[in-house]
Amino acid sequence: MANDFHRAWALLFARLVLGLIFFMAGVSKVFQLGPLEHARKYFLPFEDTFLPVWSLWLVGVVVPLLELIAGALLILGLRTRDALIALGFVLVIVTFGHLLREPLYNLTGHVIPRLALLVICALVSARTRSLFLRLSSGATEGGTIRSGQLIRPPGDFPLFLLGKF
Repeated sequence: MANDFHRAWALLFARLVLGLIFFMAGVSKVFQLGPLEHARKYFLPFEDTFLPVWSLWLVGVVVPLLELIAGALLILGLRTRDALIALGFVLVIVTFGHLLREPLYNLTGHVIPRLALLVICALVSARTRSLFLRLSSGATEGGTIRSGQLIRPPGDFPLFLLGKF
């Protein structure tokens, strides 16, 4: 049980750091730069590529909002699976853009650390939750959990660390 406790704390810190990284980027892009200026500054330079200009505007405006909202959700521990998926798509878009311009772009300073935190949050969260919150399947009634019964952690387990899916 102590191992699960430590895993939950690790998940909390990874989720908070990742949430803060994206939330603060979103705050800057939405409230200081503005979504339209963000699209103009970072996405319209790709208008000389095969990408349609309307898609550059659309993605350039949506990305800051996704970063802001998904980052906030991670910090609060709400709908973390949805937030991680949204931020995964943001990282794919950013990676694609960098590699479109520079095929040997160094992703280690920007993308890889965020991706590592995202993967850690997704994997640890899924594994930790499966210990406590998933429905059991195929268990017998002889002193074990019946199929369909909700598995709950001990009363002293800090469930808030897992976040809410």
